[in-house]
Amino acid sequence: MNIFKFISVIMLINLLAGCNDKQKTTNFEQVSSEKKPNVIWLVLEDISLDLGVYGTPEVKTPNLDRLANEGIKYTNAYATAAVCSTSRSAFFTGMHATSIGAHHHRSHLKDNYRLPNHVKLASEYMRDAGYFSLLMGPKQKTDFNFSHAGKAFDAQDGEIKYSGGAYTHAPIDMKLLQRPAWQSYIKNQQDKPFFAQINYSETHRTFIADKDDPIDPSKVKLPSYYPDHDITRRDWALYLETVQTVDKKVGNLFAELKEAGVLDNTIVFVFGDHGRAMLRDKQWLYDGGLQVPLIVWGKGIEGGQTNHDLVSLIDVMPTTLDIAGIDVPDYIEGHVFLGDNTKPRDYIYAHKDRCDETDDRVRAVRDSRFKYIRNFYPEKPYTDFNAYKKLQYPVLALMQKLHNEGKLTPEQVTFFAKQRPPEELYDTRTDPDEVYNLAAQPQYQTQLVTMRQELARWQLKTGDLGMIDEDPKVSKYWDDFFNKHYQTQMAARGLSTDIGPDEYLAFWDKFMSDLGK
Repeated sequence: MNIFKFISVIMLINLLAGCNDKQKTTNFEQVSSEKKPNVIWLVLEDISLDLGVYGTPEVKTPNLDRLANEGIKYTNAYATAAVCSTSRSAFFTGMHATSIGAHHHRSHLKDNYRLPNHVKLASEYMRDAGYFSLLMGPKQKTDFNFSHAGKAFDAQDGEIKYSGGAYTHAPIDMKLLQRPAWQSYIKNQQDKPFFAQINYSETHRTFIADKDDPIDPSKVKLPSYYPDHDITRRDWALYLETVQTVDKKVGNLFAELKEAGVLDNTIVFVFGDHGRAMLRDKQWLYDGGLQVPLIVWGKGIEGGQTNHDLVSLIDVMPTTLDIAGIDVPDYIEGHVFLGDNTKPRDYIYAHKDRCDETDDRVRAVRDSRFKYIRNFYPEKPYTDFNAYKKLQYPVLALMQKLHNEGKLTPEQVTFFAKQRPPEELYDTRTDPDEVYNLAAQPQYQTQLVTMRQELARWQLKTGDLGMIDEDPKVSKYWDDFFNKHYQTQMAARGLSTDIGPDEYLAFWDKFMSDLGK
């Protein structure tokens, strides 16, 4: 029997059998609630390692750089998926989305799908340990791909609508500690430690020009898989300027927290929910879609550290439990990566299933050097139609035009092939852009087999539910939804749905110019 067909049978048995939720003993000292540290998850949407402290000289991020320099900067942290709902469902449960049935992007918005009985949210464990949990920020985002019976958070800010594009963005000087969640904590539960998730959505398109610190498009460094073109450079510069806007908001938040007198007893995890919203990055399993900044700062954290260990975002949840003195259940798939109970990783794993209306099934495994990708639908092109990308990515229109004209480089043209290889293997040390597939080269066959077997082992062990086809009714719902959405949005722009690349590039040229005004 084919190993992947075998997996689809085994995973059903695993799901029905459930998991052993026996608590394991940690060495973390059990302390009173008065001494327990507050914990903040500062989640930045759609961002890669594009901060000054990670080696991007043209971007100005003094606040995030300071946190990294005063804490621990992790250089090898990865999301489990390159799209928000599946990644967030994973890191808030400490479980791969493929293990809990949350792997298709927003497949469970209306069907009341529940997590397996033994799986609990990070905030539930923290609440049981005496913490008061808050969801803060103008853009309220849990984006869980499941329904939850109880309250995920004890208090949360109501979402405020602002103009600003596909995602609305609040003013830089908004005072988060004056909003409902924090005020509820101060007035009613101040005797308890707090656990807060604060979300900044700016780098989720549409981007925001930074008029105070504009970035010269001619100076940005582009990945080799993008054409060196004015459209590409302007789009990338706007992204980096948006990162600068996020940094300013982080600086304002820390000023508020300092004034509130809580920073001395607080640990902050700063991380992206997945990689940047760019072509070939978001919704794909290359490092541009998976690798994220991760900074740990605060009480008991010795500054000036750079850590190169592999970390998965599902590790943030058990690490949070551990530093709060909470025993980490055995069923959790994440590893503790900080403190005495650290469990190093040899590999990280990632998946792509249906994203929006685009059906797919891709799996990846990565060690500290090599990345292996398995395309289960190799007959599909990389550029299978997706309304979100068509509506949001100017570089897609540019590359379609250049591809039609035969002007893409060999590194760029591969992405526009009519089919994908069943397997991809990349040496990320010598090929960080992952453009040279080594899977067919004889000298890499041993490495290929090792990674292939490791992926199959992980799928078997975790019971990869993505190996079972999605309910056709659900996929049809999203087909219809995005078909209508695409037609509506293009009509609002005064554009035809079958617009050609030349005309579309003219639209994008004006659009980006307007953003910069």
